[in-house]
This record gives sequence, structure tokens and C-alpha cells, in this order.
Amino acid sequence: MTTRAANRSSADHRTADGSSVTGSSHDRSTVDRSLGNAPADTAPVEEAPVGRRSRTAPRSAGSDRSDSGHPESTGSTSAGSRGAGSTAAGPAGSTGPAPDRTAVEAALAGLPRVVDLLAARAEEHDRDGTFPYQGIEAVHEAGLLTLTVSERYGGPGGTLADTVRVLSRLGRGDASVAVVTAFTLLRHAEQARRADWPTAGYRRLLTESRRGPALVNTLRAEPGAVAGELPGTVARRDGDGWLLTGRKTYCTGAEALAWMAVTARTDEEEPRVGTFLVRGESEGLEIDPTWDQLGLRASASHDVVLDGVRVQADLALGLTAGRRTARQGADAEAELTLAWHDLALSAVAIGVARAAEAWLIRFLNQRTPANLTEPLGTLPRYRTALGEIEAQLIGAEELVEGLAPRVDRGEPEAVARTGPAHLLATRAATAVVQQAVALTGNPGLSRRHPLERYLRDVLSSRVHLAPDETVLEAAGRAALERGARP
Repeated sequence: MTTRAANRSSADHRTADGSSVTGSSHDRSTVDRSLGNAPADTAPVEEAPVGRRSRTAPRSAGSDRSDSGHPESTGSTSAGSRGAGSTAAGPAGSTGPAPDRTAVEAALAGLPRVVDLLAARAEEHDRDGTFPYQGIEAVHEAGLLTLTVSERYGGPGGTLADTVRVLSRLGRGDASVAVVTAFTLLRHAEQARRADWPTAGYRRLLTESRRGPALVNTLRAEPGAVAGELPGTVARRDGDGWLLTGRKTYCTGAEALAWMAVTARTDEEEPRVGTFLVRGESEGLEIDPTWDQLGLRASASHDVVLDGVRVQADLALGLTAGRRTARQGADAEAELTLAWHDLALSAVAIGVARAAEAWLIRFLNQRTPANLTEPLGTLPRYRTALGEIEAQLIGAEELVEGLAPRVDRGEPEAVARTGPAHLLATRAATAVVQQAVALTGNPGLSRRHPLERYLRDVLSSRVHLAPDETVLEAAGRAALERGARP
């Protein structure tokens, strides 16, 4: 069984750019600022059911994994196929008068300290492939894990622009923590827009969020799944509830999720497809530790196995009949969900690239080869190369940070552009880190320095991106359609 107890021992700390710092590995405030103004009528949390068991059997050699990445993330289908005519709602909880930004700004003010705490343990968790519980706790205690909870639920009501800012900074400290945080923020933002979770279930999640980190993710991907086909996970009627049986793969944060939104089909004569809300410690739910990737090693994106997991009837959401692709079932809200996903994950990749640039700058300022009398940073060739890196990062940041507030304002054109923006930002971030490695040579590939980890993490960030050809084909089709209009 995977333990949730964090390793709280002191560690050799490093800041986001790799420089050494001293102090406790978790010198945190005892005040839980997240959801501090939540309504008092929130229902109490029930005692947790039987603990989760973890499968220890070795992985089979030909496990069918989708090349398209983490479809379990909110809005996993290609964002590139959005039409220019899509409509979108405004920012989370944007109805009524202008929101009070006090809680949001307080959370954002704690970002630098949180980033340094993440960076202090990132190498350790990457090396051992262990889940960064302390890092998630630091994010939670700063009020960042619940930043996008709507004001009507007692949350700060953070926007997509806020989310992009947070995730780009967290990506500088630990990309795995940033990715896990992203999916929880996306889920809260989606609830703020459409309120698809039942009130009692969501109130329970918020109550858990006041007691500690309450991670949540949508689990869609399945081994060997074919796009457009019904899910292999089956929900069978059992009295006044459902029993879920199946396997989900690429489940980011699997071992630490408080709630899992599991897509499944019913076993009825005319199957219906919907989302079933599952407690992370439900009886019959096991974690198969399959995640052993090149990068994002601490994200615990393991398989989740469900064997007769019981779900209450009111926690079965959006059951619809018939076989349809995600694109056929898309609407304005689905497009907006994809837009949030695209820009949020773009921000993580940019954050990793910024961390790589910061390390490179320190290296160029300090490295003086035997045949030189001044550091490498004094040479025009290296300054020009660093300028190229800076230019690419500025372009990626302006693209993502420029689109985010436009999506918050509900501009259809901005929503339609986030798929290509995700592709371009990820390409730029990857190119930046690769160039940093090329400039530093052997030191950049040494496990003694964080640059090689940044390279592995940014390469692995592509698992959150739809295939290039899917995004580009859709963008080309949209351009042809625009050109054909009178």
C-alpha cells in the first residue's frame, strides 16, 4: 500500500535555480488560508473508508498506452479543432460585481517561498520516483491549491490568468507538483463555471480542502483505448447505486487523489456514458504503480484499477445514451475547458524552461575554462545564445499570458487559439532547455546539476499535448474555412 505520510526529514535545499539554501525542509505557516471564508453550512466529512491497496505485480511487457498523452486531464481531446465560432463563459465565478481580489493576491504573494520549498526536494523525489506530499502541502497551505474555487463556494475565485501565473512559477520549482496542482485547479474552475458536481459532493471536497490538500482529477485514459469508442470501464446497477469495474491509465497524482472523476459506460442494453465520482480510498480501488517515465517522475501517474467500486446514484453525472466522440459532444463549455487545460499545462512547461535558463545564467557567470580569463558569459557567442533563449521564452510567455485574460473575458477567438498556443509554447520550452544543455556540454547532462532533470521534465510535458498533426490539421482546416468565407 502506498503511504500518504510524507518524508519530513531535512534535506539539502536548493532554490528554483539550483543554488543552495539552508533551513527546515518544511518551515510552513500553521495558518490554513485556503477557503478561510467558506460557508459555515458545509457538511462534515465522513470517516474515510477502507484504505487503498496498491498492486505490486510487475507490469506486463506490452501494456497498451496511448501515445496522445494524459487524456485523463480535463479536456483531453485536441484543442486545435476548435472553431472560431465557439462561445465561452467569463472567468470562474465572474457573475455579479467585480470580485474581491484580496484572497487571490494573498495566495500569489506566497509563491516565491513555495517555489523554493519545491525546488529543495525536487531532485530527491525525481531520483526516487516518490510522490511530493510535502510540496503539495506547501502549495495547499499557501492557498494555491484552491485558488480557482468560486466565490459562491467561499473560495478566492481565481481566473485562468491567475492559474497560468501560479503554474508557471510552480513549474520552476518542481514540474511534477505543478502538474498535479494543475488538474485540481482545473477541476475547481470547471465546477465554478458549470456546477456539474452535486452540491453535497462538492461541499464534502471543500471541507476536506480545509483540513488538508484534497487532490482531484478526471480519469479518462484506458489501456488500448480507441478514440471515439465507448469506455472499457463498466458501471453496473446495484440497488440504488453503481458498481464500477475497469482500469484507467496515466492517472496523474493517483496515489494521493481524494476524489477521482471516472468516465465509464453502463452495462445496459443501450449503454450510457457518464462520469462517476469515486473517493480515493474506496473499497475495491487499487493503485498499480506503472509510472516509471523519463520525466515528471514524481507525478505518480499510475494506473487505477477498479474492482466493483461502489458509487452512489447521485454521484453518477451526465449519463448520456449513444456512441459519440468527444468532438461530436463538444459545446461552448467543453471548448472553454480545453482552453483552460491548454494554457495551464503550457504554463508548467514554460516554468521548467525558465528554471533551466536561470541555471544556465549562473553557469555562464561562474564557469571560466582553463583557456580563458573571464567567465563564459563575457563571450559574445554565449550572450547571443542566451538572448535567443530569452527571446523564445518572452514569446511563449506573451502568447500564453496574453490569451489567458482574453479567455477569462469569454472571447471566442482566444478560446479557439489555445490549442496551437499550447503546441508553440511547448515547442519553445523544449527548444530552450535543449539549447541550454548544448551550451553547457557535459555539466548540463550531469546528475549533479538540475539541468538534465529540466530536460527530462520538459520532454515529458508533451504527454499533455495532443499530437502535433492533430492540432496543425485542425488549425489548417479552420484557416481554409475562414478563407472560403465571402
